[in-house]
This record gives sequence, C-alpha cells and structure tokens, in this order.
Amino acid sequence: MKYVAYLIMIVGLVFLAYGGYEIFQSSQKQKQSLAEANQVLAMDGDHTVEGPDSMDISDGDVIGLLKIPKLEKDLPIISGTEEEELDRGVGHYKTTVLPGQGDQVLLSGHRDSVFRGFGELENGDQFIVEMPYGTFTYEMYDSEIVPEDDTTVIRSTAPDEILTLSTCYPFNFIGPAPDRYIIYAKPVLD
Repeated sequence: MKYVAYLIMIVGLVFLAYGGYEIFQSSQKQKQSLAEANQVLAMDGDHTVEGPDSMDISDGDVIGLLKIPKLEKDLPIISGTEEEELDRGVGHYKTTVLPGQGDQVLLSGHRDSVFRGFGELENGDQFIVEMPYGTFTYEMYDSEIVPEDDTTVIRSTAPDEILTLSTCYPFNFIGPAPDRYIIYAKPVLD
C-alpha cells in the first residue's frame, strides 16, 4: 500500500511538472510574439502599410497588437485560430475582416492565458487594436454566453464594424469548456 501511495505522488508530481512546463512554454511564445508585434508596428517608412488590403498575411503571422487598458494587457494578434496560433497570442479568424474594413473583426484567445480576467470587463471598457496601418479603439457594449458549437456569432455585421472577442466559458472550468463568452465592441468615433 505504501508503494501505491508513492506511485500516486510521483505521477501527481509528473503532471504538475508537465503543466508548469506547458505554462512556461506558452508564456515564452507569447513574449516572443509580443516582441514581433512591436517590431511589425515599428516598421520604418520603407515598409509603410497603406491599409488592410495591402497586408500580405500568412497563417501564423503576427499582424498587430490588442491592448486591453482595464486589464493592463498588451497582446499580440496572430493570423489564425488553430492551437498553435492561440498558444502564441490572440487569434484572428481569417474569415472575418481586419480593423477599418467595416465588418466583423473576430479575435479569439484562451481564457486561462491571454484572456485571463475577461469576467471583469464591463460595458464601456475599451479595446485598442494597433495595426501597421493605424490604431482603432473600440468600446464594449454587450456580451453573451453561447454553446461551444454555436457558430452564429461569426457573421457579417456590414456596414457596421464590430470587434467580437471570444473565449472559453466558464472561466474557472477545468478542461475543455462547454461554452463561449463573447464580447461585442463598437468603434469609438473621434
């Protein structure tokens, strides 16, 4: 019986070590992507991007920066929403437009990393999206919880531009969450 207890403790420690390693790796990937985002945004005049249509984007490219002032977060935006992209930052759904194109901009992220603290956000909170061709400020006006397989949140909002943010819900759930927490934000007009 004593050996079974030791075996269970060793297995538990292995799982803890593996979890810690995964969190460390994800953090390192996000830091590297954040550095890439800052580099993309700091390009000199020889590399000026005229607008969203002139961006040459491939899967996995760092394309911009999402700032969430209330949570004091600066997050890299990555093209794509596969696990590899979401491990590096906030994923941009490629079937939606980029800021400034007058339709839905959909960003997704993990609840336990980049979007940690999302439950604290309220209507009126702002999101700032910095792209190589400009800075766009949005204000939260609504949120909802939908089942994980509900794809109706991915839709055209033209001619209105809406920033939609998606993460898993409930926030403190262990394992694959059954729902998605969706935030809607509209552009702040100067």
